[in-house]
Amino acid sequence: MITIKIGGSVVDNLHPSTISDIKKVVRKEGVVLVHGGGKEVTKVSEELGKEPKFVVSPGGIKSRYTDKETAEIFTMVMSGRINKTIVLMLQKNGINAVGLSGVDGKVIQAERKKKLVIVNEKGRKQVIDGGYTGKITNVNANFIKSLLDQGYTPVISPIAISEEFEFLNVDGDRAAAYVAGKIESDKVLFLTNVDGLLLDDKLVRNLTLTEAKEVMPKIGFGMEKKVLAATEALEMGVNEALISNGQKENPISSAISHDNCTVITK
Repeated sequence: MITIKIGGSVVDNLHPSTISDIKKVVRKEGVVLVHGGGKEVTKVSEELGKEPKFVVSPGGIKSRYTDKETAEIFTMVMSGRINKTIVLMLQKNGINAVGLSGVDGKVIQAERKKKLVIVNEKGRKQVIDGGYTGKITNVNANFIKSLLDQGYTPVISPIAISEEFEFLNVDGDRAAAYVAGKIESDKVLFLTNVDGLLLDDKLVRNLTLTEAKEVMPKIGFGMEKKVLAATEALEMGVNEALISNGQKENPISSAISHDNCTVITK
């Protein structure tokens, strides 16, 4: 079983062979897709006159600040337009996909972060209200597995449900890690727009879990979340985390065969 995280601008950025490649992998093993879509959310927010706001944690991780209105736009774009576009694309190619948000069947449960510690423009730490960002607490693994057992390919958007029954924005990479861990996936694959983790402009082909944690502070925005998510998935029992380029031919098969990508193992 493999859990694959794809970006939200899937239709534009993935290689045209990706869908047929997913189909090949689906025939051999169960596939669960988790998608992002931050760029699209930003675009729609701006069109609706809502200026997106980003914050940086003391650990150097950049994320979207989500107030109530942003959480609603996030849900609309992620679980609506993006999720259904991916499902439609898979259906068109003979893959029986089912689109879900984390709210459906409590697929992703999270607790609302009450406070966020951020680094402000002056470089000082500051505590702000947590907004509608969630920390994942549970995944309904039985439900996802039952869909796989019936031959469906789940496509999950990273909107979680809180204990107070609110929509929460959770990071797509980390959602993929938690889903992979809880459904006991063998592998988790993060498709991106570069070949993998680049340090000093060189591709890092292999890392152990310990090494991955050690290099985290040296990694820039964007990639650091993928490496963090990879380490979380491995700690939850996934055997192998892959970071690979979605813009090359047959991106999933080539990542599974460790062709020119980053492989992180225990």
